[in-house]
Formats: sequence, structure tokens, C-alpha cells
Amino acid sequence: MADGLGRARKVVRWTLIGTLIVAWFLVVLMTIGGLGTEVSKWYRVLPALAGLVVFSWLFVRMTGAILSHRPFRREIVVSGVLSVALMVVGGAQMTGWGFVPLAWLSIAAVGVSRKVAVLLGAGTAVVVTPLAVVATLAGNDPAFPGDTSTTGLVVGVTVYYVAMCALFPWTNRLWVWIWRLAEEAHAGREAQARLAVAEERLRFARDLHDLVGHQLSAIAVKSELAVRLSDADAAAAKDEMAEVRGLARTALRELRETVRGYRRLDLNAELAAVRGVLEAAGVSCRLHLPYREVPEDVAPVFAWVVREAATNVLRHSSASRCDITVRHSEEAAVLEVRNDGVTRRAVEDIGSGLAGMGERLAAVGGTLTARPTGSGEFVLRAVAPLPVEVGA
Repeated sequence: MADGLGRARKVVRWTLIGTLIVAWFLVVLMTIGGLGTEVSKWYRVLPALAGLVVFSWLFVRMTGAILSHRPFRREIVVSGVLSVALMVVGGAQMTGWGFVPLAWLSIAAVGVSRKVAVLLGAGTAVVVTPLAVVATLAGNDPAFPGDTSTTGLVVGVTVYYVAMCALFPWTNRLWVWIWRLAEEAHAGREAQARLAVAEERLRFARDLHDLVGHQLSAIAVKSELAVRLSDADAAAAKDEMAEVRGLARTALRELRETVRGYRRLDLNAELAAVRGVLEAAGVSCRLHLPYREVPEDVAPVFAWVVREAATNVLRHSSASRCDITVRHSEEAAVLEVRNDGVTRRAVEDIGSGLAGMGERLAAVGGTLTARPTGSGEFVLRAVAPLPVEVGA
């Protein structure tokens, strides 16, 4: 999941920077197309290009601040003033330097309320439209033929900027909204994984308290009683200590049984728990199980593999679907966990968790593989030989 979130961040970041790239393209195109004219003189172009470099630096800083949830009001103000200055110095062509304030608007309107976004769009239109109209009437914009009427020029420029200033505040806001949804989904999955771990710890603590706590309390009481009786009645004190010894042995036996029970997982219980956690995290989970129980020699190992596989689906993928298949014959048992949360790329490091599962399988003569299929799916496959005959 972390890799998927990183890829989504890159996509959104380059989408936000897209308007800046368009601004550079239009500026360069207009400058080259206007060579030899007043608007492309070096004393206007060089300062404008230097200012555009500074504006681009501020623009990239603002995109990073948006994706990192950092405030960037100072950058908004400075880059806004700079964009208008660049428009004036560069010639204010509608399809050239006049696009720079629109690029500023596309990023400045992100992360603010809808009311503020509307005000920013309206304010930008009010400021830049007259500048573009003046430049167009002066013949600085080759986008309009020379025989275009004055009314046509004014109407064309006004409609263009009003439309762009009404549209640009919302395009990037949509992409950032999608990015925030992806962040929330990722945080929800991590919370589900942490919750599952916390519940397991609480269950272990509760079982320890219920099974061993009574014996330990009794040991403490009887030990105190034996100390008090040691001088007055040595025989009674001896009997009390004998009972303490019995209680201690019982507590030790129950503690070992409890730990053994946690180390030897139940495959069916683990499958049910994993399915519940995955579906709570928004991952559709389907179980494909055999009609016969998996042999006891293999089931606990498969249970550990299922737990680790589910943890990886929650933490390290962007899966929406997970299929868990268990099948076995007289020769071998197979566990397969398939999810749709990866892209087409090789996986060189399957992680320490799965490496540990591979060691568990190796202890029973089995193997573990984990790799993408090349079609956007990731498959974890555990195979364990069955030296004993499987009952009907």
C-alpha cells in the first residue's frame, strides 16, 4: 500500500505541475513567434524569464506543501504578485505571458474553502483581463488577426479570461481531493492492522490473567501464611509450602499450555479472523477451502503464513480483492493468497516477515514463493509435502 500511495502522490504532483509546464510552453512559443517585435526584445524577455524561474520555484514549493499538508500563504501572495508582474513585463499576451496568472490560480485555489476559491478566480479575472485587453488592442497578441474589430478583441479576451478563471480553481482541487481520499484509505488500513495486533495482545493478556492469575494470587497468600506459621507450627508451614509448590507447578503447566496454544495457531480460526480484518479494511476476501481438514502437521504453519500474508496486504499493497485458496492431496498441501494490489514489476525483497514464514515451511520440507503475476496481481504460494496419508 505504501508503494501505491507513493505512486499516487507522484501522479498528483505532476498533474498539479502540469499548468506550470503549459505556461512555459506558451511563453517560449510566444517569445519565439514574436522575434523581432517589441514584445520579444531582450530587455523585456530576459527579466521576464528570470522572474518565471523564480515563479516556477515557488510553484513547486506550493505543490509540495499541498501534498504534505503544510501552509503556504506567503508563497501564494509572493507568486501571485510576481505572476501579474511577469504578465505586464512579458507583454500580457493572452496565449503567452498572460497564462502565468492562470497557472498561479490553479495552485493558489487548492487547500482553501470554496468561497475563497471563487473569490480568487473572480479577483484574477478582474486584474488580468484589462491588462490582456490593453495588450491585445496594442497589437501584442498574434492570436488575433489584424482585421479583428475592437469589439471582437475585447469580447474575445474577456470571455477567455472569465472562462479560464471560472474553471482553473476547480481542476486541481479535484485531483487533490482524490489524493486526500487515498491518504485516508491508507491510514484506515494501517489502523485496521494496528487494531488487529492490539486485539491479539489484549486477548493474550486476558488469557494469562484468567489462567495464571488465580494460582499466583494463591501462591502469594499461602507463602505469607507459611512465613507466619514457620515459628509456631513447622508442620503446618511445611504443608502450606507443599501446596505452594503444587500451585506453582499448575501455574507453570497452564502458562506453557497457553503459550503453546498461541504458537500453534488454528488454521480455520485464523482464516476467519483474516477475512474479517480484510473486509473491515475494504478488501473483498474470498475463501476457497477443501471439504477435508488440512492435516495437523501442516495447518499451524499455514495459519502463520495466512496471518503474515494478510498483514502484507494491509500494509504494503493497494488491493481491493484477496482470494485465499487451500487445497491438499495425499502428496502435498498448497496455500495460495492472491491479491490485486501491485503493478507489473519484479519483487527482489519479499521482506523479513515472509522470509520467516519461508523458514517455518522449510522446517516441514515445504517452500514459499511470493511474486507478482505480471497482470497486476501478487501471489503468495506455500507448498508443504504430506508424508502421512490424508484420511477420507
